[in-house]
Amino acid sequence: MWADMRYNRGGTGSMDSAIQSSAIRRSGGRSEPLLIAQITDIHLGFDAGNPLEMNRTRLDAVLREIAASKPAPHIIVASGDLTEAGVADDYRTLRELFARCPVPVLPMMGNHDLRDSFRQVFPEVPTHDGFVQYVVDQGPLRLILLDTLEEGRHGGAFCETRARWLEARLAESGDRPVVIFMHHPPVQTGIDWMTIAADEPWVARVEGVISRYSNVVAVLAGHIHRPIVAAWAGTRVSVCPSTAPQVALDLREIDPASPDGRPMIVAEPPGYGLHLWNGQTLISHYGVADVHPVLASYTPQLQPMVQDFLEERDGMPASAKLAETATR
Repeated sequence: MWADMRYNRGGTGSMDSAIQSSAIRRSGGRSEPLLIAQITDIHLGFDAGNPLEMNRTRLDAVLREIAASKPAPHIIVASGDLTEAGVADDYRTLRELFARCPVPVLPMMGNHDLRDSFRQVFPEVPTHDGFVQYVVDQGPLRLILLDTLEEGRHGGAFCETRARWLEARLAESGDRPVVIFMHHPPVQTGIDWMTIAADEPWVARVEGVISRYSNVVAVLAGHIHRPIVAAWAGTRVSVCPSTAPQVALDLREIDPASPDGRPMIVAEPPGYGLHLWNGQTLISHYGVADVHPVLASYTPQLQPMVQDFLEERDGMPASAKLAETATR
């Protein structure tokens, strides 16, 4: 879904869209859980001019997987490195693909993106002082999508201008739970050739803002092409696996003077994230778009096991719980 999205730039770079009416459905006055899908590091255009390039087919597989999810996500966040080289035609292709999604897609900048080319194709996405960062107030949550791009640099950046904007958005949030999306994870990940240094000034700057707000429930990132979780700044950082090929899981130090033949990029299946807000906390799951043999299904043979599990959990027989629910 893309054409239905309506932006309200206002004074804060906030966004109002069709998701405000479609994403949160209420039953008996209570908010239903909010489910956010995340895709990242698409790198469309790596094989320029090839409509069947691997990164395109991997993205298609992930979007099909997300579209078939039950329950369906309410929104999709595309957290940067949308393209390989910031080419406008690649952004046009992405816009067409996003328009076919059954839910809105919120795009972000990564280090492979170029703001001018992006804004030619996505002119309605809010910016602030030239940075592609904005707010979505979605049901009970505030989503803050940050721009950590410094064009020409592989690593992240977060200047004083962006920090002041983030500070203002957090200050106006009150006690509302906040989820922050940023392309570059602000933690050392153990993947030596991809990770940050321990003392990068931009990390200290963003940490100095976020650490003052206890209502930041998670920082969700990409960039590393692997699922990673770490505690940081009084919250947690979760890194989503990429739709493009993954970075090899190798926690050894790397010597720039001595190539050692280690795997660096591997053809693991394309990944994505599903982040569930249950009213109290954000729970993150990571999956892959791949065909897996089914080893067990919910059949009458397994029904007693399920009933036992739920009786143990809920403190009453599953049949009694069903009867109680039916009388409400």
